[in-house]
Amino acid sequence: MAPNDIVALLGEVGAWGVNLHDNDLVPIDATAAERDSIVRSFKKACEANGMVVPMATVSLFFHPVFRDGAFTANDPEVRSYAVQKTMRAMDIGAELGAKIFVLWGGREGVETDACRPAQDAIKRLREAVNYLCQYSIDRGYGMKFALEAKPNEPRSDIYMSTTGNYLGFIPTLDHPEMVGVNPEMAHEHMAGLNFMHAVAQAWEAGKLFHIDLNDQMPGRYDQDLRFGSANIKSSFWLVKFLEDVRYGGPRHFDAHAYRTEDYEGVKDFARGCMRTYLMLKEKACRWNQDSEIQQILAELGSEGKAPKVGKYSREGASGLLSYVFDKGKILQKRLPYERLDQLTVDLLLGAR
Repeated sequence: MAPNDIVALLGEVGAWGVNLHDNDLVPIDATAAERDSIVRSFKKACEANGMVVPMATVSLFFHPVFRDGAFTANDPEVRSYAVQKTMRAMDIGAELGAKIFVLWGGREGVETDACRPAQDAIKRLREAVNYLCQYSIDRGYGMKFALEAKPNEPRSDIYMSTTGNYLGFIPTLDHPEMVGVNPEMAHEHMAGLNFMHAVAQAWEAGKLFHIDLNDQMPGRYDQDLRFGSANIKSSFWLVKFLEDVRYGGPRHFDAHAYRTEDYEGVKDFARGCMRTYLMLKEKACRWNQDSEIQQILAELGSEGKAPKVGKYSREGASGLLSYVFDKGKILQKRLPYERLDQLTVDLLLGAR
């Protein structure tokens, strides 16, 4: 499908916005005139269909020139080309109004660690991100960068394999205030991790700049299934978290319809992603209002007589050291998590 036709389809199903890689829209070898014509036409299509472009990104993984990586490649010419290509993708994003730029390093990894010292790869990645931040500042784009992790595929091992890896990397940058993360549900589930926990850590650190919603069976290659189609309870906890903390960024469905679908099936897929999110949002609201659930939570969070930890003080530390804990009494407190989880399942299955 042509990009303008995709925008029309998304407008028809009620989507709010559309995201894109540079080469989803502009062919990799397009001339400057061809590029300008394509972008102008796409911008008009977005306006005609009530679409916004909140995020843009760059393809540094599809063309064979990136077979050994992009920002981390051993060949300095490849590294420079990757930065140039990203700068031009940022130009496209800025022209379309995007304020978030995602960087997914799908080729930033190895099949064998014999190819380069891992610390050199991290240094090269830092150099590239610093350069791109400065480019955004110089051009006045006002962009924030969202770094996206993945454990493997298309490389056997990707350097930044989890959201936590990037949260450790960001403080080492020249402009950490401009850089956050773009956690993807499928990528964390590929490694059998709890996606909501990664999202919560990113949020607590003030680094949840964007999010990719889809679904995935653990232990398999990237499936990008319709949101909520494989792990409904995990999807529920994620939606509940995002709504409870009032996450204000885009809800981006980085997913694909089944390969068996036709044009109408693609629309069913797109509507399904949004419908499932909204149903789980409503379920989260009911969960928060359920009297039995809230009673259990209140009992679990009830305060005892023990000194609170809080901010350190010498007096507080002295009081904590002198307090005698009654472990037997602590063990008498019930932790009715089976009941709490079953109430959640009852609610999700419509029995409550």
